[in-house]
Order: sequence, then C-alpha cells, then structure tokens
Amino acid sequence: MSFVATPQSMHFEAALPLQSGESIRGYDVAYETYGTLNADKSNAVLICHALNASHHVAGVYEGQEKSEGWWDNMIGPGKPVDTNRFFVIGVNNLGSCFGSTGPMHKNPDSGEIYGADFPVVTVEDWVNAQARLLDQLGIQTLAAVMGGSLGGMQALSWTLQYPERVKHAVVVASAPNLNAENIAFNEVARRAIATDPDFHGGHFYKHGVVPKRGLRIARMIGHITYLSDDVMNEKFGRILREGVDLKYSTQEVEFQIESYLRYQGDKFAEYFDANTYLLITRALDYFDPAKKFGGNLSAALAEASAKFLLVSFTTDWRFSPARSREIVRALLDNGRDVSYAEIDAPHGHDAFLLDDPRYLRAVSSYFESIAASFEGSAA
Repeated sequence: MSFVATPQSMHFEAALPLQSGESIRGYDVAYETYGTLNADKSNAVLICHALNASHHVAGVYEGQEKSEGWWDNMIGPGKPVDTNRFFVIGVNNLGSCFGSTGPMHKNPDSGEIYGADFPVVTVEDWVNAQARLLDQLGIQTLAAVMGGSLGGMQALSWTLQYPERVKHAVVVASAPNLNAENIAFNEVARRAIATDPDFHGGHFYKHGVVPKRGLRIARMIGHITYLSDDVMNEKFGRILREGVDLKYSTQEVEFQIESYLRYQGDKFAEYFDANTYLLITRALDYFDPAKKFGGNLSAALAEASAKFLLVSFTTDWRFSPARSREIVRALLDNGRDVSYAEIDAPHGHDAFLLDDPRYLRAVSSYFESIAASFEGSAA
C-alpha cells in the first residue's frame, strides 16, 4: 500500500558554479521526503534519479490515479528501503522539466525563458546542488546514497565529491562512464530532436510549438536500448498488430513492436521537454571520473571511503555487468568494502525498476544492515 507524497521546493539565490565555467543563480530545486529524520540525523537516504524520472520517487499524490513514484516498489513502509526506518529524500535535478529550474523557466538575469541558453550541467553539478539542499535540510551525513543508471553515476560521484558525507553507496545498473555505443545512441536521439523543424534551435517555446516528432523518435531509440532481445521477442515476437496478413506497405504500422514503440514515443512527447532531453543525455556522456587520472579508475576511486553495494543484470546490454565489475575491481584495488549482486534477469536495463525478488532481497538485506548500524548505536 502506497502512502501520500507531498512535493516540495526550495529556492537558492546564491550562484552555483558549474563545471563548464558558467553558473546558475536564483534557481529552485524540487524534492520530496518520506519517513522521519531521527534525532541524530543518521538515517537519511538520498535517491538520485535517471534520465526521465524526477523527485517523485515513492508514494502517490492525493486524489490522483496512477501517480505512484517511479521507484515505489523499492521505497516505502516495509519495502527494501523502509521508510519506517529511513528518512528518504528524492531530488529533481537542475535542467529537468519536473519542477526544478530548467530550460522552460525564466533566466532571472534576462527575464527571458532559458530555452537553449540553459547552461550545460553535469553529474558533478547535480551532486553539488543536492549537497546544498541537504545543507538546508540540516543533514550533514547520508546513511546512503542510491540510484540506478544515471542515478547510479550520481551515487558514485557523491562518494568522490563528498566522501566524508556518505557512509554507503548503492549503485544499480550503472557504469563508470559511457562507452562509444552508448554515446552514439544518445547522439542519434539528440539529432532527431535538433533536426525537428519545430525545435527552432531550442527556442521553440516562443514559437508556441513542441518538437514532438523528434521527441518521439528519441524515446523510441531509447526504449529499444532499455529492453533485452529476450523480452522483446517474448512480448512481441513477429506478431502483427491486427493479427492479419501483411499489408505490403512501407508506411503502415503492422507489427506489434512497431505499435508499442510508437505508443511510447507519443506518450513521452506529451510530457517531456526537448531541451531537457539534450541536457541530460549530455550529462551522461560527460561523466567520467577516471578521465583526470589518465583513465585509471582505481586511482579515481581512491577518494571514496563509503561502503558499496553494486547490482547489475545479465541482460542489460546498455549498462552491462562488465561495467559494474569495473567499479567493483577498482574499489577492491583500494581495499574498500564492496558487495556485488549480478542478477540473472531477462528484462534488460529496465530490470532495475522491476520486481525481481532476488534483486529486492539483495537491496533489502543491505539496507537492513545499514539500519542495524544506526539503530544499534541509538540503543
């Protein structure tokens, strides 16, 4: 049973320096909290979101059907991240289109909608913004930081940027950087958006249009990479949409997989912002903590002092288990405390959002040990 969640927002007037050399000021950060912060503030867990998610991690909105948070199966009373024991914070990243300041908002310096002029943000910039929010909430140390996919990159970056503030990091279906194939998929999706006639160089707001064609294609490309070949064949195979013979047309939607992808693309184009898509995929591309260490991930992770749980899924070809094992090896090279679960699941990258019992048990067991550490100290 889900609980009722309440969106919140915090304003920050002071400029936030960005890795690009630019800065952003007068911005808002949307967030939600679940559970109760204990007396010594030792039970806080930060959840970092992936590409098209938000601060609405768990629970439902009062009076709204189908409003469950994107990780509601993971977080809540009695769930693996138990909000009866942990104080959980979900944060919406800058540049998003779900409440935090992004391209569709006004630049306080010009009074104009940012559009394509919104500054490029990185994983490290998001982590710095999250740290500012935690400062305002009076939380100095996190019991854990957790995320899947791009959220896992943020969790990893937390352990490097603020090692003294993180006790545990849970990194799910993620990687220490994107390989060339992943960057290529992102670029094709960005070109689909940028070449849509309704994009207008990113300033489509003032034209009263939305580059829906580009967004649809970008989502269709992304969705293919989130599913495994096994899942696509099991769900759709070569089944025709109408269950009739081929129409011998280059334009008709005939196969069920075509219909499914178009449905996903249409739905996405109705709610997601095109500039946000460009920004977030670029942040994915740029993340590479080993870069300043000549590509040596072990040297990069020497700064981390947290304990780690890493989880990967065998059929996730976008963020394969081999990428998680790179992180595991680098942490072990530094003598860090690391647990690793490689789940044999058929669902591809999307597995990190689904109800695989082995996956949920692994996370539950890990958070049980975290809770025992601060509950025991409070006894």
